[in-house]
Formats: sequence, structure tokens, C-alpha cells
Amino acid sequence: MDIKYKTYWRKTGLKSKWGDIFLELIAKHNPKSFLEIGVFCGVTSMNICNLLDYLNKGKFTYIGIDLFGEKKNTQNDEIEPKFLTNQKFSNPLKNIYYNLILKEDLNSLESVSNFLKKYNKNINLIKGDTNEVLEKIDLSNIDCVFIDGGHSYNTVKNDLNILYKSLKGKEKVLICDDYGDLSYIPEVRKAIDDFVKSNKLRLNVIKDRFAEIIT
Repeated sequence: MDIKYKTYWRKTGLKSKWGDIFLELIAKHNPKSFLEIGVFCGVTSMNICNLLDYLNKGKFTYIGIDLFGEKKNTQNDEIEPKFLTNQKFSNPLKNIYYNLILKEDLNSLESVSNFLKKYNKNINLIKGDTNEVLEKIDLSNIDCVFIDGGHSYNTVKNDLNILYKSLKGKEKVLICDDYGDLSYIPEVRKAIDDFVKSNKLRLNVIKDRFAEIIT
């Protein structure tokens, strides 16, 4: 596959080899309609759109859900990536460019929308807490989901339950980050394990990091 994961001078949780592994996993399933929970700074979103555009010759849809800097409405003890609260870059040029020149919040809806503007006809960015907005979205055509939003047990379990109810009867793919030992978050793993067990689903651990659930 010619598509490689790019960081675009923005912050992302999929660094080094992980971005390429993620894209290869997505390409294996060849989705046409994608949902990402946890857009962050939009880097993974852009890479997903690039891949879907390549695979489907421009005919794809992408939905991205994130708080986009807004305070979460639930009281769950979320575990958020540090780069969402700390926008100081190790690269001094990036720090000057974003924080001093542009004064841009990379996790804002405005910033991510502008970053993804080349795909504005294909995408729908939704600002909100998945505990409240996910069940209000039409998910009937979604082929594949990447879950990397709220990391509390309750939020992960709620996201999975709503997705399973909406996608039930169709073979779809749910990919969750932070499951395997290399990026292990206890609350995330327990929520996924409980969900898989209660619904008698198949789970594959990808490269000791991602959980791949086939519904």
C-alpha cells in the first residue's frame, strides 16, 4: 500500500510505526463509511480520509466526534492524552508557529475543520460528549469505527454498547486503542473485555496495542 501515515506538523497519539500499522489495519477492511471517536488534533482523521479517498476513489464518508476543547458533560474520570492540555512542542519551530504566530488551539473545531477542508464534502465533525451525542447519530451505514475518545470504563462501555446496538445484524469492525500491553489503560481493557464477553464477540489483539472487534 502506497499510503503512509503523516503527522503534518501536528500532535498525534499514533507516532512512529503505529500510524502505518493502523492504516494497514483499516485498509484490510476497506470501509466506505468511517466513524472516529476522539478526533484530537485531526491527524489520524486526515490519514483516514486520505486512505478512504484512495481506496474508494473519492466516494466515502467520515464522521468524527470530539469535545474539541469543550468541557465534558459527564463526571466520569476520563484519562485524556497529555497533548490535549499541553500544546508545547518539543520542536521549537512548531511551538513558535502554532503558539506564538498562529495562536491556534489545534484541538478546536475550527482548527480541525480548516485542517480537513480538502474533504469538507465527505466529512461531518460533531462536537460533543459521546455519552450524549452518539445515540442521536445515524450510524446505519458505518462500516468501521475507531474508538479513542473518553477512556473511562463507563464511557468506553457506553460507546461500545450504542455502536453494537446500531450496527447489530451487520458485520462491522470496531477498533479500539489502548487495549494491548504496549499502550495499556486498565479501564479501557476491562470495558472492552466485559463488552466482548457479554455479547459473545470475537476480539483480535493487533500488535499488542489495538483491539479489533468484529460484530
